[in-house]
Amino acid sequence: MADLSILSEEFEQAAATAGLHARKNALAAGHAVVFVDHLGRYVEELPDGRRFEVRLDASLPRSSHLCVLGELTASAG
Repeated sequence: MADLSILSEEFEQAAATAGLHARKNALAAGHAVVFVDHLGRYVEELPDGRRFEVRLDASLPRSSHLCVLGELTASAG
Protein backbone atom coordinates (compact mmCIF):
# COMPACT_ATOMS: atom_id res chain seq x y z
CA MET A 1 0.00 0.00 0.00
CA ALA A 2 1.36 3.42 -0.91
CA ASP A 3 2.00 6.02 1.78
CA LEU A 4 -1.08 8.20 2.09
CA SER A 5 -1.23 11.69 3.55
CA ILE A 6 -4.17 12.16 5.92
CA LEU A 7 -4.96 15.32 3.98
CA SER A 8 -5.32 13.57 0.64
CA GLU A 9 -8.50 12.54 -1.15
CA GLU A 10 -7.06 9.02 -1.38
CA PHE A 11 -6.81 8.81 2.41
CA GLU A 12 -10.34 10.16 2.81
CA GLN A 13 -11.65 7.51 0.41
CA ALA A 14 -9.68 4.72 2.11
CA ALA A 15 -11.00 5.77 5.53
CA ALA A 16 -14.61 5.93 4.27
CA THR A 17 -14.27 2.51 2.65
CA ALA A 18 -12.81 1.02 5.86
CA GLY A 19 -15.65 2.51 7.91
CA LEU A 20 -18.33 1.09 5.60
CA HIS A 21 -16.63 -2.31 5.67
CA ALA A 22 -16.50 -2.28 9.49
CA ARG A 23 -20.19 -1.27 9.69
CA LYS A 24 -21.19 -4.08 7.33
CA ASN A 25 -19.17 -6.66 9.29
CA ALA A 26 -20.53 -5.52 12.65
CA LEU A 27 -24.14 -5.70 11.45
CA ALA A 28 -23.53 -9.12 9.87
CA ALA A 29 -22.12 -10.34 13.20
CA GLY A 30 -25.31 -9.23 14.97
CA HIS A 31 -24.02 -6.00 16.53
CA ALA A 32 -25.75 -2.63 16.48
CA VAL A 33 -23.71 0.31 15.18
CA VAL A 34 -23.92 4.00 16.04
CA PHE A 35 -22.87 6.70 13.61
CA VAL A 36 -23.51 10.34 12.76
CA ASP A 37 -25.65 10.71 9.63
CA HIS A 38 -25.54 13.40 6.95
CA LEU A 39 -27.92 15.55 9.04
CA GLY A 40 -25.66 15.42 12.10
CA ARG A 41 -27.92 13.04 14.05
CA TYR A 42 -26.58 10.15 16.11
CA VAL A 43 -28.16 7.03 14.62
CA GLU A 44 -28.20 3.51 16.02
CA GLU A 45 -28.65 0.89 13.30
CA LEU A 46 -29.70 -2.62 14.29
CA PRO A 47 -28.83 -5.79 12.37
CA ASP A 48 -32.49 -6.11 11.26
CA GLY A 49 -32.22 -2.76 9.43
CA ARG A 50 -34.18 -0.60 11.85
CA ARG A 51 -32.63 2.78 12.67
CA PHE A 52 -33.18 5.01 15.69
CA GLU A 53 -32.13 8.56 16.45
CA VAL A 54 -30.27 8.43 19.75
CA ARG A 55 -28.64 10.76 22.24
CA LEU A 56 -25.53 9.81 24.19
CA ASP A 57 -25.81 10.38 27.95
CA ALA A 58 -22.43 9.98 29.64
CA SER A 59 -24.05 10.16 33.09
CA LEU A 60 -25.63 6.73 32.53
CA PRO A 61 -23.78 3.42 32.89
CA ARG A 62 -21.90 2.45 29.73
CA SER A 63 -24.26 -0.44 29.06
CA SER A 64 -27.20 1.97 28.81
CA HIS A 65 -25.74 5.33 27.74
CA LEU A 66 -27.90 5.54 24.60
CA CYS A 67 -31.24 7.30 24.95
CA VAL A 68 -33.57 6.53 22.04
CA LEU A 69 -35.31 9.65 20.75
CA GLY A 70 -37.35 7.86 18.10
CA GLU A 71 -37.33 5.42 15.23
CA LEU A 72 -36.22 6.74 11.85
CA THR A 73 -38.23 5.76 8.82
CA ALA A 74 -37.20 5.80 5.18
CA SER A 75 -38.92 9.19 4.79
CA ALA A 76 -37.08 10.65 7.81
CA GLY A 77 -33.96 11.40 5.83
